[in-house]
Amino acid sequence: MNFKHRLLTLVALAASSLAVFGGDITGKVTLKGEPSGELNLPLDPLCKKTVKPGVTPTTRFYVKDASGGLADVFVYLKNVDATKAPEEAVVLDQKSCEYSPYVIGAQVGQTIKVLNSDPVLHNVHPTPKKAGKEYNKAQLPNGPALTFSWDKPEVFLRFKCDVHPWMFAYVGYVEHGHFAVTKADGSFTIKDVPPGKYQIEAVHRKTHTKGVGIASEVTVTDQGGSVDFVVDISK
Repeated sequence: MNFKHRLLTLVALAASSLAVFGGDITGKVTLKGEPSGELNLPLDPLCKKTVKPGVTPTTRFYVKDASGGLADVFVYLKNVDATKAPEEAVVLDQKSCEYSPYVIGAQVGQTIKVLNSDPVLHNVHPTPKKAGKEYNKAQLPNGPALTFSWDKPEVFLRFKCDVHPWMFAYVGYVEHGHFAVTKADGSFTIKDVPPGKYQIEAVHRKTHTKGVGIASEVTVTDQGGSVDFVVDISK
Protein backbone atom coordinates (compact mmCIF):
# COMPACT_ATOMS: atom_id res chain seq x y z
CA MET A 1 0.00 0.00 0.00
CA ASN A 2 1.50 3.34 -1.03
CA PHE A 3 1.48 6.53 1.03
CA LYS A 4 -1.64 7.94 -0.67
CA HIS A 5 -3.64 4.79 0.06
CA ARG A 6 -2.43 4.75 3.69
CA LEU A 7 -3.49 8.37 4.08
CA LEU A 8 -6.96 7.67 2.65
CA THR A 9 -7.32 4.69 4.96
CA LEU A 10 -6.42 6.77 8.00
CA VAL A 11 -8.90 9.47 6.98
CA ALA A 12 -11.65 6.86 6.57
CA LEU A 13 -10.88 5.33 9.96
CA ALA A 14 -10.94 8.75 11.58
CA ALA A 15 -14.30 9.53 9.99
CA SER A 16 -15.80 6.21 11.12
CA SER A 17 -14.48 6.82 14.62
CA LEU A 18 -16.23 10.20 14.74
CA ALA A 19 -19.46 8.58 13.58
CA VAL A 20 -19.27 6.03 16.39
CA PHE A 21 -18.66 8.65 19.05
CA GLY A 22 -21.34 10.96 17.68
CA GLY A 23 -21.58 14.61 18.54
CA ASP A 24 -22.50 17.09 21.23
CA ILE A 25 -25.99 18.04 22.32
CA THR A 26 -26.22 21.78 22.85
CA GLY A 27 -29.04 23.99 24.01
CA LYS A 28 -30.27 26.63 26.40
CA VAL A 29 -32.70 26.76 29.32
CA THR A 30 -34.69 29.98 29.64
CA LEU A 31 -36.82 31.17 32.54
CA LYS A 32 -40.31 32.49 31.71
CA GLY A 33 -41.88 34.64 34.42
CA GLU A 34 -40.41 36.73 37.19
CA PRO A 35 -39.41 34.97 40.42
CA SER A 36 -39.82 36.60 43.79
CA GLY A 37 -36.70 38.23 45.18
CA GLU A 38 -33.90 36.17 46.63
CA LEU A 39 -33.46 36.17 50.40
CA ASN A 40 -30.37 37.39 52.22
CA LEU A 41 -28.55 34.57 53.95
CA PRO A 42 -28.66 34.78 57.78
CA LEU A 43 -24.88 34.56 58.21
CA ASP A 44 -23.52 34.30 61.70
CA PRO A 45 -20.63 36.59 62.80
CA LEU A 46 -17.90 34.07 61.93
CA CYS A 47 -19.28 33.47 58.45
CA LYS A 48 -19.69 37.21 57.83
CA LYS A 49 -15.93 37.59 58.28
CA THR A 50 -15.33 35.23 55.33
CA VAL A 51 -17.38 37.33 52.89
CA LYS A 52 -15.80 40.05 50.75
CA PRO A 53 -16.69 43.62 51.79
CA GLY A 54 -19.77 44.93 50.02
CA VAL A 55 -21.06 41.46 49.11
CA THR A 56 -24.42 40.32 50.46
CA PRO A 57 -24.87 36.57 49.95
CA THR A 58 -28.39 35.52 48.99
CA THR A 59 -30.30 32.38 48.18
CA ARG A 60 -29.75 30.99 44.69
CA PHE A 61 -33.26 29.82 43.84
CA TYR A 62 -33.36 31.37 40.33
CA VAL A 63 -30.01 32.45 38.91
CA LYS A 64 -30.60 34.06 35.51
CA ASP A 65 -28.94 36.50 33.18
CA ALA A 66 -30.42 39.55 31.45
CA SER A 67 -31.82 37.43 28.59
CA GLY A 68 -33.56 35.01 30.96
CA GLY A 69 -30.97 32.25 30.62
CA LEU A 70 -31.33 30.05 33.69
CA ALA A 71 -28.27 28.66 35.48
CA ASP A 72 -27.97 25.55 37.66
CA VAL A 73 -30.39 23.37 35.67
CA PHE A 74 -29.45 19.70 35.47
CA VAL A 75 -29.95 18.33 31.93
CA TYR A 76 -29.54 14.62 31.24
CA LEU A 77 -30.48 11.78 28.91
CA LYS A 78 -33.12 9.31 30.06
CA ASN A 79 -33.29 5.54 29.52
CA VAL A 80 -29.72 5.06 28.33
CA ASP A 81 -27.31 2.34 29.39
CA ALA A 82 -25.20 2.74 32.48
CA THR A 83 -21.50 3.42 31.93
CA LYS A 84 -18.45 2.99 34.11
CA ALA A 85 -18.00 5.85 36.56
CA PRO A 86 -14.91 8.04 36.07
CA GLU A 87 -12.08 7.59 38.54
CA GLU A 88 -11.75 11.36 38.86
CA ALA A 89 -13.78 12.80 41.73
CA VAL A 90 -16.35 15.57 41.45
CA VAL A 91 -15.48 18.39 43.86
CA LEU A 92 -17.79 20.34 46.16
CA ASP A 93 -16.17 23.13 48.14
CA GLN A 94 -17.36 25.22 51.09
CA LYS A 95 -16.41 28.87 50.66
CA SER A 96 -17.74 31.82 52.66
CA CYS A 97 -20.22 29.43 54.27
CA GLU A 98 -21.80 28.36 50.99
CA TYR A 99 -21.43 25.20 48.92
CA SER A 100 -19.80 25.75 45.56
CA PRO A 101 -20.98 24.78 43.00
CA TYR A 102 -24.60 24.94 44.05
CA VAL A 103 -25.64 22.25 41.53
CA ILE A 104 -23.35 19.55 40.13
CA GLY A 105 -23.65 16.32 38.19
CA ALA A 106 -21.96 12.99 38.94
CA GLN A 107 -22.22 9.32 38.01
CA VAL A 108 -23.38 6.53 40.27
CA GLY A 109 -20.26 5.13 41.94
CA GLN A 110 -18.22 8.26 41.25
CA THR A 111 -16.57 9.87 44.25
CA ILE A 112 -17.84 13.23 45.42
CA LYS A 113 -15.00 14.99 47.26
CA VAL A 114 -16.02 17.73 49.69
CA LEU A 115 -13.55 20.42 50.73
CA ASN A 116 -13.72 23.00 53.49
CA SER A 117 -11.92 26.16 52.37
CA ASP A 118 -13.41 28.14 55.25
CA PRO A 119 -11.73 28.98 58.56
CA VAL A 120 -14.83 27.67 60.36
CA LEU A 121 -16.21 24.26 61.28
CA HIS A 122 -18.78 22.69 58.94
CA ASN A 123 -20.58 19.39 59.01
CA VAL A 124 -21.20 17.65 55.71
CA HIS A 125 -24.61 16.02 55.73
CA PRO A 126 -25.77 14.36 52.49
CA THR A 127 -29.40 13.25 52.78
CA PRO A 128 -30.14 10.80 49.95
CA LYS A 129 -33.67 9.43 49.62
CA LYS A 130 -32.92 6.83 46.93
CA ALA A 131 -29.16 6.63 46.36
CA GLY A 132 -28.15 4.92 49.59
CA LYS A 133 -26.80 5.65 53.04
CA GLU A 134 -27.08 9.02 54.78
CA TYR A 135 -23.92 10.48 56.33
CA ASN A 136 -23.20 13.30 58.75
CA LYS A 137 -19.52 14.15 59.21
CA ALA A 138 -17.79 17.06 60.90
CA GLN A 139 -15.13 18.86 58.87
CA LEU A 140 -12.56 21.05 60.57
CA PRO A 141 -11.57 24.48 59.24
CA ASN A 142 -9.44 23.91 56.14
CA GLY A 143 -9.47 20.24 57.14
CA PRO A 144 -8.92 17.10 55.06
CA ALA A 145 -11.35 16.35 52.26
CA LEU A 146 -14.30 14.06 52.86
CA THR A 147 -15.38 11.57 50.18
CA PHE A 148 -18.75 10.02 49.40
CA SER A 149 -20.27 7.71 46.79
CA TRP A 150 -23.50 5.76 46.36
CA ASP A 151 -24.75 2.88 44.21
CA LYS A 152 -28.15 4.18 43.04
CA PRO A 153 -29.22 7.23 41.02
CA GLU A 154 -31.03 10.25 42.46
CA VAL A 155 -32.02 13.68 41.13
CA PHE A 156 -31.42 15.62 43.29
CA LEU A 157 -29.20 14.24 46.05
CA ARG A 158 -28.96 16.99 48.67
CA PHE A 159 -25.95 18.06 50.73
CA LYS A 160 -26.45 20.38 53.70
CA CYS A 161 -24.63 21.75 56.74
CA ASP A 162 -26.46 21.58 60.06
CA VAL A 163 -24.05 24.09 61.63
CA HIS A 164 -25.11 26.66 59.01
CA PRO A 165 -28.69 25.77 58.02
CA TRP A 166 -28.71 27.95 54.89
CA MET A 167 -25.99 25.85 53.25
CA PHE A 168 -27.15 23.45 50.53
CA ALA A 169 -25.86 21.80 47.36
CA TYR A 170 -27.67 19.50 44.94
CA VAL A 171 -26.26 16.62 42.89
CA GLY A 172 -27.76 15.14 39.75
CA TYR A 173 -26.55 11.58 40.37
CA VAL A 174 -27.14 9.36 37.33
CA GLU A 175 -25.84 6.08 35.91
CA HIS A 176 -24.07 7.48 32.85
CA GLY A 177 -22.02 10.48 31.77
CA HIS A 178 -24.53 12.09 29.38
CA PHE A 179 -25.46 15.11 31.46
CA ALA A 180 -24.64 18.77 31.98
CA VAL A 181 -25.44 21.67 34.30
CA THR A 182 -26.44 24.94 32.65
CA LYS A 183 -23.98 27.82 32.81
CA ALA A 184 -24.67 31.40 33.90
CA ASP A 185 -26.33 32.18 30.54
CA GLY A 186 -28.50 29.04 30.60
CA SER A 187 -26.46 27.20 27.96
CA PHE A 188 -25.36 23.57 28.21
CA THR A 189 -23.38 20.98 26.27
CA ILE A 190 -23.59 17.20 26.64
CA LYS A 191 -20.51 15.83 24.93
CA ASP A 192 -19.85 12.76 22.77
CA VAL A 193 -23.36 11.34 22.44
CA PRO A 194 -23.66 8.41 19.99
CA PRO A 195 -26.04 8.97 17.06
CA GLY A 196 -29.69 8.21 17.79
CA LYS A 197 -32.94 9.57 19.16
CA TYR A 198 -33.07 10.23 22.91
CA GLN A 199 -35.35 11.34 25.67
CA ILE A 200 -33.82 14.28 27.50
CA GLU A 201 -34.91 16.04 30.66
CA ALA A 202 -34.12 19.39 32.27
CA VAL A 203 -34.59 19.62 36.04
CA HIS A 204 -34.48 22.84 38.05
CA ARG A 205 -34.23 22.13 41.73
CA LYS A 206 -36.52 24.94 42.95
CA THR A 207 -39.20 24.58 40.27
CA HIS A 208 -39.18 20.78 40.00
CA THR A 209 -39.17 19.89 43.68
CA LYS A 210 -39.88 16.18 43.11
CA GLY A 211 -36.95 15.73 40.72
CA VAL A 212 -39.20 15.42 37.66
CA GLY A 213 -38.45 18.14 35.14
CA ILE A 214 -39.26 19.05 31.55
CA ALA A 215 -39.04 16.15 29.10
CA SER A 216 -38.24 16.43 25.41
CA GLU A 217 -36.68 14.47 22.55
CA VAL A 218 -33.48 15.14 20.67
CA THR A 219 -31.99 13.49 17.60
CA VAL A 220 -28.21 13.23 17.51
CA THR A 221 -26.16 12.76 14.36
CA ASP A 222 -22.40 12.73 13.97
CA GLN A 223 -22.77 16.51 13.81
CA GLY A 224 -24.54 16.59 17.16
CA GLY A 225 -28.01 17.78 18.09
CA SER A 226 -29.78 20.71 19.71
CA VAL A 227 -32.69 21.20 22.11
CA ASP A 228 -33.92 24.14 24.22
CA PHE A 229 -36.12 24.25 27.30
CA VAL A 230 -38.33 26.86 28.97
CA VAL A 231 -38.93 26.77 32.71
CA ASP A 232 -42.29 28.50 33.06
CA ILE A 233 -43.13 30.00 36.47
CA SER A 234 -45.56 32.57 35.08
CA LYS A 235 -48.65 30.44 35.70
